[in-house]
Amino acid sequence: MAKKVQILDESGISRALTRISYEIIEKNKGSADIVLVGIKTRGVPLAHRIAEKINQIENAKTPVGILDITLYRDDLVKDSIAPIVHSTNLPVRIDNKVVVLVDDVLYTGRTVRAAMDALMDIGRPKAIQFAVLIDRGHRELPIKADYVGKNVPTSKTEIIKVKLNEIDGKNVVIIN
Repeated sequence: MAKKVQILDESGISRALTRISYEIIEKNKGSADIVLVGIKTRGVPLAHRIAEKINQIENAKTPVGILDITLYRDDLVKDSIAPIVHSTNLPVRIDNKVVVLVDDVLYTGRTVRAAMDALMDIGRPKAIQFAVLIDRGHRELPIKADYVGKNVPTSKTEIIKVKLNEIDGKNVVIIN
């Protein structure tokens, strides 16, 4: 049985998100045109946390949207049971805005590719950037995160689990 190893605790997650927030502000020379969009499920609370930190730093409200990529995934089998689609909610138009997609773990790159496809069906952003709490490697597509909380080299058999208080009742990242 694989041993569970904690790679980030609550304060480690907070520090990583603070660093990501500062990097987003620095790269974009402020937060005026930024829209954070959390990819369902754990990207959403992470996007809200980053928005809170940006708001504290910049003293300005950063809009946060929710993106459901279910119908854009390339791993849905045609003969399977119909997928459950959740709502996509973007509080502002994304045209000519810098959209920062937020997710918990970057692995093959397929999730963020689906998210970019979904965004392009909604509007025409000035730019799309990508923030992720954990980058574990093993890309299948030419995708690279602009902002990374922690790089965690893994084997393909290892599993990274991000647990967030808003969903799981605790803040921790473990590998097993």
